[in-house]
Amino acid sequence: SACDPNNKRLRQIKDQILADSRYNPRILFQLLLDTAQFEFILKEMFKQMLSEKQTKWENYKKEGSERMTELADVFSGVKPLTRVEKNENLQAWFREISKQIMSLNYDDSTAAGRKTVQLIQALEEVQEFHQLETNLQVCQFLADTRKFLHQMIRTINIKEEVLITMQIVGDLSYAWQLIDSFTSIMQESIRVSPSMVTKLRATFLKLASALDLPLLRINQANSPDLLSVSQYYSGELVSYVRKVLQIIPESMFTSLLKIIKLQTHDIIEVPTRLDKDKLRDYAQLGPRYEVAKLTHAISIFTEGILMMKTTLVGIIKVDPKQLLEDGIRKELVKRVALALHRGLIFNPRAKPSELMPRLKEMAATMDGFHRSFEYIQDYVNIYGLKIWQEEVSRIINYNVEQECNNFLRTKIQDWQSIYQSTHIPIPKFTPVDESVTFIGRLCREILRITDPKVTCYIDQMNTWYDVKTHQEVTNSRLFSEIQDTLGTFGLNGLDRLLCFMIVKELQNFLSMFQKNILRDRTVQDTLKALMNAVSPLKGIIANSNKVYSAAIAKTQKIWTAYLDSIMKVGQMQILRRQITNELNYSCRFDSKHLAAALENLNKAILADIEAHYQNPSLPYPKEDNTLLYEITAYLEAAGIHNPLNKIYITTKRLPYFPTVNFLFLISQFPKLQYNRNLGVVCKRPADQIDWLPLVLGLLTLLKQFHSRYTEQFLALIGQFIRSTMEQCTSQKIPEMPADVVGSLMFLEDYIRYTKLPRKVVEAHVPSFIFDEFRTVL
Repeated sequence: SACDPNNKRLRQIKDQILADSRYNPRILFQLLLDTAQFEFILKEMFKQMLSEKQTKWENYKKEGSERMTELADVFSGVKPLTRVEKNENLQAWFREISKQIMSLNYDDSTAAGRKTVQLIQALEEVQEFHQLETNLQVCQFLADTRKFLHQMIRTINIKEEVLITMQIVGDLSYAWQLIDSFTSIMQESIRVSPSMVTKLRATFLKLASALDLPLLRINQANSPDLLSVSQYYSGELVSYVRKVLQIIPESMFTSLLKIIKLQTHDIIEVPTRLDKDKLRDYAQLGPRYEVAKLTHAISIFTEGILMMKTTLVGIIKVDPKQLLEDGIRKELVKRVALALHRGLIFNPRAKPSELMPRLKEMAATMDGFHRSFEYIQDYVNIYGLKIWQEEVSRIINYNVEQECNNFLRTKIQDWQSIYQSTHIPIPKFTPVDESVTFIGRLCREILRITDPKVTCYIDQMNTWYDVKTHQEVTNSRLFSEIQDTLGTFGLNGLDRLLCFMIVKELQNFLSMFQKNILRDRTVQDTLKALMNAVSPLKGIIANSNKVYSAAIAKTQKIWTAYLDSIMKVGQMQILRRQITNELNYSCRFDSKHLAAALENLNKAILADIEAHYQNPSLPYPKEDNTLLYEITAYLEAAGIHNPLNKIYITTKRLPYFPTVNFLFLISQFPKLQYNRNLGVVCKRPADQIDWLPLVLGLLTLLKQFHSRYTEQFLALIGQFIRSTMEQCTSQKIPEMPADVVGSLMFLEDYIRYTKLPRKVVEAHVPSFIFDEFRTVL
């Protein structure tokens, strides 16, 4: 501020001066504008005169010399001129004068100036001495030559020092801080009259004089810091220019919001076929006139900023078109980010969930923004769709990055982020719950309503049902709605966030495995005894029920935490599969050529890699080749990948790992039963087990370890099925036990989701058991 606001005496003096001088900031600002404009025009004129100085001087010299030569010819008697007698003396004198004029040297301005004055005097004297006044044509020639010589004197006196003096007189560096107090007045003036920007241009250029003082001494000292200091001060000034002119995009968006409202709620879409008598209803002249009026206002604002022309502020060139585009981007980012923040807040206690209604509202809002932005792009002369896609993708990717920071040890700061920008910043909002951004809130709300403890997922229907009420909770339409609201970027960002959550869950699982299993002596002894009892895995265990029941009974306490972890991972994998399906569908629908190109390239690269492993002499992407990394990003965005095949974490060898997973699986079978319509479901709702999250969770967990663990796990299940069947046969029990049905269902689902051939499990379970099991079902 201009003075210390805490100093009472200073404040009183300031108020007194303002009162006595009848200070009016608007009048002062108008004076500043007019002065700046006057100085700007004057400087431009003077610069033009300086640039044309030598050319004009040479032209005047040539014209004057030619006039003298013509007069010499007149007095030679050769060139007829009315009543002019031949005069050899005058002829010789005029020729000499012509030579004298031509001999004037532009580089020696002082001598040329003196000589020109003498020539003017000589021409005045010759007119008097020789009574040449009587001949008007001769007088005219002499007057013209004197005029040209006068112009030469004036032109030679145009010096750069005058420009420097003007610069010193017009210096505004003292107002570097004060000018900010006029920002609101500037913005109000622009809002009322957009053409005001042309006058402001001169003011901004006048402000650039603030750069001269800091740079003067640096330049005199030949310091290498000249460029960096210039860059800094010019950058500060350009930031201020942006701040003042931001009122134009703000005013445009105020009008745009009215257009959005009219186009979304008031104006009805005209159908392709229309009855003549209904034409008046669809015409809607009132709302359409309002839209036209608002559009005209927007185009006037655009015209105002484009009148500013390209300006050099310090050492930075300011392009008004770029300035307008940046301003529009900034305002768009601010408004869209705020809409997403406010629109995607959910109440976890709401019954039913607010998720779908909120997404529908948000989709309508985003569609309104999009359509109106597309509508005004021609009036503002910008690439609306390009700006829309770039900025919305930046907002979503930035928010995903901020949300994923929760899962990283080394956080990505704003200045490191490739999505954040200085000129067009993405606003940050205070978190309303455990999530940092709207994308986190959306993800956690989806996880909450599809929680396997309270819902049952039916894969054939792609639908989640409430376990108690059997009502539909949500279905695959949810992801189409997210696609409509946040686009491909939103779905892709959600997928990325789920990846981080899966990684976190798997890391928690490993630490739980270390704590509850590897450090528990009782569990270790039980596992060791079981391994001794089941070896070799190809054999059949006598009295198998007793062996397995004893092992399950001794490890019962560890399965609750184990089940929670596995089901969470499985639930997130189901969501990832749904997102992949939606991305793949929309990619094939909206961009079939891209989808086909990506699929073919992916197959070709995989074929080359497989060929390399069969014959190492064949080529393989080198370590510094980014092809595989880059193509993965494209494939994930187009939904051409299988989340179940992904390696999420690096793991070490864990003793008894396959045995623990096998024991966990068979310990859950007593709680499950087969239903002809729904597949495997809970016997009692209180058990809280959902079959598919369980299968996919186990499958994902095994995928993180060496394939031999999976082999051993499948061998244990095979042995369990064979041993139980053998025992049933010996005891003459005709029905297939529920545990065997569950195991066979698990193996069927395993090969279905991993897309492995059936022979993988037939190595452990004879094919006739599979055939008989299906017949029984």
